[in-house]
Amino acid sequence: MNRERAAALGREPHGSTDDPDLLDFSANTNPAVPAGVERVYCAAFETARTYPPEPPEAFRAAAADYVGCEPENVVPTPGGLAAIRTAIALAVDPGDSALLPAPSFGEYAREVRLRGGDPSFVDAERVLDADPRGHALAVVCTPNNPTGAGYDREALLAFAERCRAADTVLLVDEAFLGFTERESLAGTDGVVVARALTKLFGLPGIRAGFAVATGDLGAAMRGARRAWNVSAPALATGEYCLRQTAFVRETRDRVRRERGRLRTGLGERYDVAPSEAPFLLVDVGDRDVDRVVARARERGVAVRDARTFRGLDSHVRVAVRHPAENDRLLAALGVDGEEDDDEADAETGDGGGGGDADV
Repeated sequence: MNRERAAALGREPHGSTDDPDLLDFSANTNPAVPAGVERVYCAAFETARTYPPEPPEAFRAAAADYVGCEPENVVPTPGGLAAIRTAIALAVDPGDSALLPAPSFGEYAREVRLRGGDPSFVDAERVLDADPRGHALAVVCTPNNPTGAGYDREALLAFAERCRAADTVLLVDEAFLGFTERESLAGTDGVVVARALTKLFGLPGIRAGFAVATGDLGAAMRGARRAWNVSAPALATGEYCLRQTAFVRETRDRVRRERGRLRTGLGERYDVAPSEAPFLLVDVGDRDVDRVVARARERGVAVRDARTFRGLDSHVRVAVRHPAENDRLLAALGVDGEEDDDEADAETGDGGGGGDADV
């Protein structure tokens, strides 16, 4: 890793707010956690007085059962981003090209640049049609963040085959796949799958996740992993969560139901993209995005300004939360029938001193 290059790279913007007075729809994590998880985390304190097991076999077994792969192919990591970083570090050398979807998670490009690589962007909707030849790495996020679009398994497998033929490492970010019924690509040759507990289990601060890779790629991922890289409480919590099948099923049902209700409600006023994820991408049209975000904030709700995603210029992203909370989002975005000041001005002809009104 180059010192000057690392110093020059800024941080990627992300969702979430620390303001306790705001209901946070800007971060796309589950507002619920599995019952009993706090007890498991606290009980693990005593084990934190010694080094975690190395390798952490119980966590690997739970992760393998969860995604349907062999335990030896699981590489525990402190969050999904750590799995992404390791895969990119092993695949990309200075001057290499990496095929990345856009709009999508900004950390892919940042990690590629950190390694001296060159991001080559392709429309996220057509990433599986792209030619992987000449690229050291290709990335797919499924469902994609921020669009929420999922990818057909057979199309993914066909793309993985083309990547293998091109000697291109395929990184599949499945951070949100647990919210769907789609099957993981974990265990597919030539593919690194990255998973996290952050989203589905509502535990972004635990920092537990894992990668899955086979063959030489898996051996490299395991070799690059630092010893004791996941804390004992995080391992215990992760192992517990990964076996909570009823919680996963209930979460999927709630998100599916509430996502549809939110999309219908928001669709009365905005253009809302279809989604398989626990969030919706909302095109506010000719309205001023800053004003939409600010008005929601005034009403006690934080939404994500999605203009930070490559290629988006009139969008916000909103999470799917509990029903009563989702009602507050609809009200904050004006779906309760209350007009924004700028729209009311436009209808009455009051342009605020003769200027053009935002609509």
